[in-house]
Amino acid sequence: MNLIKAKKCAAPLLALAVAVAVSLAACVGQSSPEASPPPEDRRVFTDSAGREVELPVNITRIAPSGALAQMFLIAVAPDMLVSKASEYSEEDRKYIPDAVADLPVIGQFYGSDNLNLETIASINPDVVIDVGEPKGTIVEDMDGITQVTAIPAIHITADLRSAPQAFRALGELLGREESGEALAAFCERALALTDDIMARVGDDKVSALYCLGDAGLNVLARTSFHSEVLDYLTDNLAVVDGPSSKGSGNETDLEQISVWDPDVIIFAPDSVYDDVAGDPTWSELRAVSGGSFYKTPSGPYNWMGSPPSINRYAGMLWLASALYPEYAEFELYDEIREYYSLFYGFELSRDEFDALLSA
Repeated sequence: MNLIKAKKCAAPLLALAVAVAVSLAACVGQSSPEASPPPEDRRVFTDSAGREVELPVNITRIAPSGALAQMFLIAVAPDMLVSKASEYSEEDRKYIPDAVADLPVIGQFYGSDNLNLETIASINPDVVIDVGEPKGTIVEDMDGITQVTAIPAIHITADLRSAPQAFRALGELLGREESGEALAAFCERALALTDDIMARVGDDKVSALYCLGDAGLNVLARTSFHSEVLDYLTDNLAVVDGPSSKGSGNETDLEQISVWDPDVIIFAPDSVYDDVAGDPTWSELRAVSGGSFYKTPSGPYNWMGSPPSINRYAGMLWLASALYPEYAEFELYDEIREYYSLFYGFELSRDEFDALLSA
């Protein structure tokens, strides 16, 4: 029988695996021997979900569970990746090492592009690594990948504040301590620069909305995982019942956006930014009529958090300097150039930087 292709098909296999495990436990009774220590070339790693997972001492082949993990791993150990979550556009490929851009696509565990467990098994990585926000089912999810593929899977928790610790953990796990420390230090400096600006801003945050979708009528709602940067730097007016956990945000309409009428609107890269100034309805909004609207830079990922990973450090520095220039005591180009060099191994020229901000 062929291996399943997507996580939603794993439930029957997982149920069978649990049933077999229970049956075996019943057969051996109450006198199961203690687990023997791993061989010399293996070790036990405790992941962020508290799971003890046996891994090779020297990991050389990694499959990311999705785009968030992929972004962390491109930064800390691109040569160890054996797969990618999705294809890159021709425009975005220039930022990505060729060896990574040409890898096979396996999809992602959380999202619409279901993780192809059959392909994971066939390329035989040493480990599947998941990085990001832990779902409530994270233990079952990681165990399920291993039960179906026989490949160990681990989770490393990382949000905006804990990414430095995640980089250090990955650096230690993969024998890339120096790289992990450099990446962690950049994240900490970006946070410190932004924290300093926001301490000066105090209660005088601008009100804002982040609008996305073809018509610009979806918003990142306050307290959603994707709105973390927006919530920190602005008074995010999009307060809704049931903030969406998806990158597509919460659907709304121009009537509600007009009621919110924020000081500033940030548009997603593929939204209606280029058209709003000439649209009679959009131009009634204070942000549009006053020219206080921005298009989020993107390359190879949306800087504001689609997906919500390390790209948010670039977005945080960009948005803080755009909204509060009087407090931004750093040269944005220098910070973004270092970001691209560290996280993608790409040397960003001044012209390329200007193009990203004006696209």
